[in-house]
Amino acid sequence: MLINKTLTPNLLLSALVAILAFALTDRVAAQLFTNLHNFTGADGAYPQAGLVLSEGYLYGTTFSGVTSGNGTVFKIKTDGTGLALLHSFSATPSSGPPFNSDGANPQAGLVLAGDTLYGTTRNGGTFGNGAVFKVKTDGTGYTNMHSFTLMFAATNSDGAHPYGGLVLSGDSLYGTTYHGGRSGRGIVFSISTNGTGFTNLHSLTGTDGSNPASTLASSGSVLFGTTAFGGGAGNGTVFAVNADGSGFTNLHVFSAVFGSSFTNTDGTTLYTGLTLSGNVLYGTAYAGGFFGRGTVFGVGTDGSNFTNLHNFAQNEGAYPSGELVMNGGALYGTTYQGGSFGDGTVFALNTDGSAFTTLHNLQSSTDGGFPLAGLALSGSALYGTAQGGSFGVGTIFCLFVLPRLEITRSEANIVLRWPANATAFALESTTNLVPPVVWNAVAQEPIVVEGENVTTESISGEQSFFRLRH
Repeated sequence: MLINKTLTPNLLLSALVAILAFALTDRVAAQLFTNLHNFTGADGAYPQAGLVLSEGYLYGTTFSGVTSGNGTVFKIKTDGTGLALLHSFSATPSSGPPFNSDGANPQAGLVLAGDTLYGTTRNGGTFGNGAVFKVKTDGTGYTNMHSFTLMFAATNSDGAHPYGGLVLSGDSLYGTTYHGGRSGRGIVFSISTNGTGFTNLHSLTGTDGSNPASTLASSGSVLFGTTAFGGGAGNGTVFAVNADGSGFTNLHVFSAVFGSSFTNTDGTTLYTGLTLSGNVLYGTAYAGGFFGRGTVFGVGTDGSNFTNLHNFAQNEGAYPSGELVMNGGALYGTTYQGGSFGDGTVFALNTDGSAFTTLHNLQSSTDGGFPLAGLALSGSALYGTAQGGSFGVGTIFCLFVLPRLEITRSEANIVLRWPANATAFALESTTNLVPPVVWNAVAQEPIVVEGENVTTESISGEQSFFRLRH
């Protein structure tokens, strides 16, 4: 990236505009994909949930595997070493309802508070309809906090089969169930972190949504979520509800599809939760949109300004399957299928829908494929889970994305900016690219402004090249 400090202001500004036009491409064009771990079955199988990152460890769940076949809670270092099973879910009967004491088949990820992980299981528990649990990060203290009760004609008082995870607010955990409740279409619930006070906050009726499958987002005393089905067209909703169960509101009801192409203007079938930034909720719809392969959308927390930000075409990925993660003005996510090998992708786009980029095309037999969950972000590293891999039962991966170096002009200076959380990178400069090239650290320490490192250099003097070096 060349900045000639002796250029006239107009020429320099033109050069900078050209550079900035390709800023996102520069940021995401180079990545390093690493398969951190291939599950064998003995240590878990088929991870369907995202990861939680804390102090150099990734925490997650597998849906099945180990001797019982009912899944695990695990931790692993961010370099892929030291996998440890914190809990292996116990066996259930080979026929009949899957009853056990601790739960079975965790489908969702975990929430971490202090040294305690909280989660849900889709099946198992005292009545076979799933459980809410907690376990220490060292694997001790596993507790089944709540077993969802039996259903009669598909209904019960407390819901059944939580597909989504939990969100923590204060001393309360909030979640959803896919089935059960007073209408048999799932519920929104709360429970204290000590396992007391389980409350059915809202039973979905179908007209206001049906079958919530995702983790809630929380802001103050308001919870935000999605439903896979229901609403006027039966294609899902975005909703808000107060933490005490009052004020349930549909913020957006997804529209009907057209014929066998399953296309529409906004998307259908929401299996994933929402990412909140300011007063905007960002999410994905698994199907629908202009090509029938899903969408990325944004909507105000008051239900205003719904925007279809992106419609997936087959070569970009298809059927987005996990929550989005945000870094600066960019959103990152995964698709379950599509891409170069048909096995799914990792993608990025700006929050205004611009600059969509496929960061990585997954290939199931080598690096894993068909990801069902979103990503965890740390600095410039994206961590995720997928199916496939060396043993065909799942992987943990890391995708390292280069941060963007932005250059703008301010009077007689140039201003350089890059993400403050890109702590592994240092700004360097050189005056000549003819070998042997000598890069030197930029002496001036950056200041942090709104999540970005910012430093200023004078335009006068020699031409300079700048780079971020890992």
